[in-house]
Amino acid sequence: MSAAIKRLTHLSQYALVRGFAGLFHLFEGEQNMRTTAMFAKLFTRLGAKRLLRAGVNIRRAFPEMPEAQANQLAEDSVVSMLQLFMVESMLTPQRLHARNWADSITLGSVGPHMDFLLSKQPAILVTGHCGNWELLGFALAVLDFHLTALARPLDNPYLDKWLLDMRRRRGLSILSKWNATQELQNIILDGGRVGFIADQNAGDDGLFVPFFGQLASSYKSIGLLAMRYRIPIFVGTAVRETNRLKYRLEMVDRINPEDWEAFEDPLFYITARFNRGIETAIRMAPEQYLWVHRRWKNRPKWEREGKPMPERVREKLRSLPWLTEQELDRLFNPNIETVPTS
Repeated sequence: MSAAIKRLTHLSQYALVRGFAGLFHLFEGEQNMRTTAMFAKLFTRLGAKRLLRAGVNIRRAFPEMPEAQANQLAEDSVVSMLQLFMVESMLTPQRLHARNWADSITLGSVGPHMDFLLSKQPAILVTGHCGNWELLGFALAVLDFHLTALARPLDNPYLDKWLLDMRRRRGLSILSKWNATQELQNIILDGGRVGFIADQNAGDDGLFVPFFGQLASSYKSIGLLAMRYRIPIFVGTAVRETNRLKYRLEMVDRINPEDWEAFEDPLFYITARFNRGIETAIRMAPEQYLWVHRRWKNRPKWEREGKPMPERVREKLRSLPWLTEQELDRLFNPNIETVPTS
């Protein structure tokens, strides 16, 4: 594609999205949520491949769930996904202010951590693609919890700049995830806080830890950063409580340095624990999770080679204090269903 055609394509996409966003602002947010829900139900019929992938992932996470319930959850998750992308991400920067946040947000289990969050001590905040992860960053910024969030730049530079401007308008700093290591270190040394959406598949070279009863590839950078600077990790989420755009902030776990220092492999412990926290957040509202994610796409080396799980990995899993014997048995004897990859 030539540079001129590519630029024209990007401008056309930008104009379409901005026009669509402008149209939505003519109506009340709750009406837009209902309209999007109707559109999403049609989309699930046309986008059967995505619905299938969501259903497969749900059955992997909840193997005891009846098929009809899993299918309904898959459809509800696609509805929630489109509501987030088409309505909430557009309205949140416009509606959320320091003077009115209490009209839309309750603090839930965040309260006990507010003293630390409002201090000048560095920390890492982790969340997943659950609830309204965009609002979580905005809400914390409005509450004077200054946060720098890592984000992947969009391929369309016009849309990327527009979204960045909206995010920064409410005090949320955004850092490109590409080549961000030095900048992250500077932020932490200055007493800042950094935020990660940490439920992406990290590929064959990631660290494989439990996630909904099966091993999933996770990035090592979060744990390495926490260990190097000896700073806590908070796992949080913003749960949508109603279609009236009401949310509840929850801090589901706080991982302190003294929690991991006694473990033989602290990086494994940290990574496993924040994944457990994300799983806990998802269970609060499973219909609000992005089940179309290819979370289990990559598999550990021994699985790819058709070999049994190494004993050293089994020992690391046994060291995790929250895993039950039933959960360990499921991890040791996985029954993995193939996930659509396209």
